[in-house]
Amino acid sequence: MIAGGGARIGHHGVVVDVVPVRSEDKSVLLHLMQLYCYDFSEFTNDDVDDHGYFGFPARDRYWTEPDRHPYLFRVDGRLAGFALVHSGVPHDMAEFFVVRKYRRNGVGREAARTVFQLHRGDWQVRQMTLNTRATAFWRRAIPVDYVETVIDKGPMQTFHIAVDQ
Repeated sequence: MIAGGGARIGHHGVVVDVVPVRSEDKSVLLHLMQLYCYDFSEFTNDDVDDHGYFGFPARDRYWTEPDRHPYLFRVDGRLAGFALVHSGVPHDMAEFFVVRKYRRNGVGREAARTVFQLHRGDWQVRQMTLNTRATAFWRRAIPVDYVETVIDKGPMQTFHIAVDQ
């Protein structure tokens, strides 16, 4: 564990710090969310508003609702992405983003597995049908057996992270 209640995980030469987003760091997450929304716009066809920003209506819930958990990822002290978790039964990986520089080198996989460990129990991870890269990623990143079904917007993996994993 590291300061702030997060975790540091290293595997295959990659050390990823996963830390809860403090309220004073909310703007950092909001900036990264713009990159996420930009990347995701190829699937959603969303536009920026008149000020050049993508909207993200649920963002404030992560500081007002106790079952929502925002995390930042850092590699060598540098911002590398974020996860937004909606805890419950099952836990839901509501949003997950890795900065392009850190993709395809284990950062996303290690960050995801760390987040799963921070919220053990039943999980679901959903993707849009068009986002085949995300589906391929989650199939590799989930560290246990999972069941994959197709829901209205696309694939969903469900699985369980046990206390002793």
